[in-house]
Amino acid sequence: MPITLYHHPFSRAAGVVWMLEEVGVDYELHFVDILKGGQKEPSILALNPMGKLPIVTDGELVVTEAAAIGLYLADRYAPGRLAPKLDAPERGTYLRWSFFAPSVVEPGSLAKTSGWSFKEGQAGWGNYEAMLKAMEHAISGREFILGDQFSMADVIFGGTLRFMLRFKMLEDRAAFTDYVDRLGQRPALKRADQRNAAIIAERGLGR
Repeated sequence: MPITLYHHPFSRAAGVVWMLEEVGVDYELHFVDILKGGQKEPSILALNPMGKLPIVTDGELVVTEAAAIGLYLADRYAPGRLAPKLDAPERGTYLRWSFFAPSVVEPGSLAKTSGWSFKEGQAGWGNYEAMLKAMEHAISGREFILGDQFSMADVIFGGTLRFMLRFKMLEDRAAFTDYVDRLGQRPALKRADQRNAAIIAERGLGR
């Protein structure tokens, strides 16, 4: 059975299409109309009690949370290609920056744009400028997170940067824009963008 992605092009599921295209497995999209509250329907809540996308089913297995989905897909279907093997020395770097995106970049950026008041030592994302410097450190002087080797960490981390730059949620620092431009040359990303755009057109979501 093909993998099923519960999908809406205006959700994080759009990025999971890129993950699936990079992995190269058969998959199908199950449209969930989040603009009409479809993610809160009982059938969706049975899969993800949070009532949000993305959701991936692989046979009887259910995986939610975009970063977890990416790591699962790479480990199961592209070990050694998109995911370092368990005993590979670069495995730690791979996991480090894969989790940095949802754990630090997303909340840290939201805190900045929303003007949240908090004690830096009590927040997992800490200081905003330190966060930006850490992000630059992850990609400066190398092609991808792991150097010359593209991995699922680039889809997770790079996809976050790509989205935030697009919507002006991060500064247009040269390290960020150059990295995102390199990712934009990936054939799998181009296919994913085309597929998401086609659904937007078919569903009349761009109106």
